[in-house]
Amino acid sequence: MSTTNGQWYPPEWPERIRLLSAGELTPVTPRRAATVLLLRDGPCGTAGQDAPQDAQDAQGGDEEHTPDESDAAARPGAARESAAPEPAAAAEAPETPPEDLPNAAGGAVGPAVYMLRRRASMAFAGGAYAYPGGSVDPRDERMVTWAGPSRAQWARRLGLDRSEGTQAQAIVCAAVRETFEEAGVLLAGPTPHTVVADTTGDDWEADRAALVARDLSFAEFLDRRGLVLRSDLLSCWARWITPEFEPRRYDTWFFVAALPRGQRTRNASTEADRTVWIRPGDAADGYDRGELLMMPPTIATLRQLADYGSVADALAAATDRDLTPVLARARVENGELVLSWPGHDEFTKHIPGATGGPSA
Repeated sequence: MSTTNGQWYPPEWPERIRLLSAGELTPVTPRRAATVLLLRDGPCGTAGQDAPQDAQDAQGGDEEHTPDESDAAARPGAARESAAPEPAAAAEAPETPPEDLPNAAGGAVGPAVYMLRRRASMAFAGGAYAYPGGSVDPRDERMVTWAGPSRAQWARRLGLDRSEGTQAQAIVCAAVRETFEEAGVLLAGPTPHTVVADTTGDDWEADRAALVARDLSFAEFLDRRGLVLRSDLLSCWARWITPEFEPRRYDTWFFVAALPRGQRTRNASTEADRTVWIRPGDAADGYDRGELLMMPPTIATLRQLADYGSVADALAAATDRDLTPVLARARVENGELVLSWPGHDEFTKHIPGATGGPSA
């Protein structure tokens, strides 16, 4: 259920809020999760159509991407204190934009973001547009060959205790793994300074399917292929926690990353029925008109990204982003339940006919 705009709002939430307020509902512990906002520069037609061929050629071909010396990734397993590298150049993606996406209304500029639409049959946020992502697999804690900031550095950046390096690795691994599982894009390479150029083909698809089925751990996948996880190609953008009254709760870190040169996105997810490359501003306009259904974290990150003119600008800004978790609150005010997300006033809702006391 949504409102006059495209805000995802389940009809059972008011009653669950009342139960929580009355102390009759015990919050579920959220599962840790990660999602990735894949970005690319270059022309993007109305509703995220693919770039013209000449623009694609300018962005790079199918060769393996080898960053310049500023891309200072560490040796496998070693810590690195330097800043994140310049993003890899973007490559063309073959998605066909959904017919019901809005046309670009304001001549939006800046990078395009890859989005998928969750199938209407999904129990959580069915029909909503989102980014590739999912829950942390306990096996994501298994040691992998690693390039980029150390695990302790990632723990600090993610808001964890510095000693929780293994947990930080699991979150980063989940981000990379889920992006490969759902979009066919892999932020890993044969060396700490390279990224695989092509993840298509029957052998790649077999490994992707095995990861999805949990027949293969991500560590086993990387080891078998002799790949290094490129944590330096990710930057963390935000952190949102599902409200306490929702039965399916996630503590989710939102990452940004450039689409590696030579790789192509594809709808590899069984949870999505459509995918699209679209300007954040255009997607936000569609949400405002009630044409695109989204959860608050999705539209919030889109509005934030719309301010940047390039992938490099967005990734540079990510290093200073506040990662204080955003958690919805509910209170009783003048006989109404007031549902709000701190720092995001646009999502505030007033629900009439409230009973019971306020929730934390």
